[in-house]
Amino acid sequence: MSLNSRKGERSPARGPSRRRGAELEAAILDAAWEVLLEQGYPGFTYEAVAARAGTSRPVLYRRWPRHEDLLLAAITRFWRSQPIELPETGSLRDDAIGFLRNADVGRARMITLISVQIMDYVRDAGSSLGDLRDAVRPADEPQPFETIVARAIERGELPGPPRSARVVSLPFDLYRHEAIMTMRPVGDEVIEEIVDDVWLPLLAAATVRKPR
Repeated sequence: MSLNSRKGERSPARGPSRRRGAELEAAILDAAWEVLLEQGYPGFTYEAVAARAGTSRPVLYRRWPRHEDLLLAAITRFWRSQPIELPETGSLRDDAIGFLRNADVGRARMITLISVQIMDYVRDAGSSLGDLRDAVRPADEPQPFETIVARAIERGELPGPPRSARVVSLPFDLYRHEAIMTMRPVGDEVIEEIVDDVWLPLLAAATVRKPR
């Protein structure tokens, strides 16, 4: 009879339990995100992610058969884990400026890093950053500036004629362009210029063009 089988003796302690399901998937996507930030798209390989996550390539293949699937899953996880708070101040201007400030705190670094690190992917896939944005964003998610404008119309702060989606979303488009071009957080002065000097005058005058 072995010592371990004697009455009253404890069995040897087991090692850490194997990760499964959601826990394993979260660990893999965490590792994938780290690899992407550190090594960029050229270094974003199944081998690198598996090594960082402490798992094997077949485990990754079973969940994400294509390299693109793993990339989009990693970006989607981190994009959706950092939602931007949408203020409700009772003022169109303050809501717009507040939202862009919140975006600058929560997303500026992510926007610039993603833009730099995955340009090779965009080129190889014949895609665009806009296509990537649409892929990771929930299809039914309301656009923040659509909500901001709708609230202003309900309050009677803004006239109610329809405006094009391009005009409504312009502040965030300009903010994103500034973040990508400067590769640093966008300051309050620029945010206020976007809202006060560009968007509000345009918003007050713009209506959807009627077909001739």
